[in-house]
Amino acid sequence: MNQEKIGSFLKELRKQKGLTQEQLAEKCNVSNRTVSRWENGNNMPDLDLLIELSDYYEVDLREILNGERKSENMDNEMKETVLQAVDYTNTEAERYQKRVRICNAIAMLLIAAYTIVKDTNLYHYPAVVNAAEFAQGAAIGMLLVGIIFSSRYGARVRAFKQRLLKKQL
Repeated sequence: MNQEKIGSFLKELRKQKGLTQEQLAEKCNVSNRTVSRWENGNNMPDLDLLIELSDYYEVDLREILNGERKSENMDNEMKETVLQAVDYTNTEAERYQKRVRICNAIAMLLIAAYTIVKDTNLYHYPAVVNAAEFAQGAAIGMLLVGIIFSSRYGARVRAFKQRLLKKQL
């Protein structure tokens, strides 16, 4: 797969529609810098955006991936298969996000327990101190992991879900 060729083809399709990079970026809910990166071959659009672009430009998804026009159109079964694959991916991501949210909730409870125990007379016992400090360390670790994992793909999943819901309505 030649990203530069795909980028040139995307640029050609955009110009055929008479759009600027800013207008296309607004339609796809991305920045115009992202569109520029696609067209320069530095990055590729996500699969859900590729499907959206193929529908918008009225070209076959395979044409975009090949970076050139073909005579045949993408059949609906192929498109449905790709959409099912994207849906499966997003379902898995949602399950993952739910697990991360549960870990964050547990971490918040551990921090609250640590804070409560620290302000009581129980904090003078070595076993309680060790348990409280362990809870504090576990809570901070869980929060950091939750922040790292939930921030990277959370916005993409939500944006894709919104685009799918717009299409279904």
